[in-house]
Amino acid sequence: QLQLVESGGDLVQAGGSLTLSCRGSGRTLDYYSIGWFRQAPGKEREGVSYISSPDGITDYLNSVKGRFTIFRHSSKNTVYLQMNSLKPEDTAVYYCAASLTKYGLDMFEYDIWGQGTQVTVSS
Repeated sequence: QLQLVESGGDLVQAGGSLTLSCRGSGRTLDYYSIGWFRQAPGKEREGVSYISSPDGITDYLNSVKGRFTIFRHSSKNTVYLQMNSLKPEDTAVYYCAASLTKYGLDMFEYDIWGQGTQVTVSS
């Protein structure tokens, strides 16, 4: 059974950078498509980025394109989300999710979820 654990969330000033980690245990993460999602208070959960398996196709929410980068580190069984030029509107709990069969920015395409990590961007 695959389990996911996110880490790397923090309080950062606008314009700063953070790298979030999604570490897998119990299964090899390379076999799964991984999505990053976020949920701000009072808002719906939205897809931020994904990386597919096995092709490595990536895509991003329009508002983060050019600022965020998703990538795998296979030997660490981890998928990262590098976030640069952070804005206050990026403030949210960030979740990673996994799927063996689907990928995309729709949360319903994923069936394994982590517990989330808080990102707060101050202005």
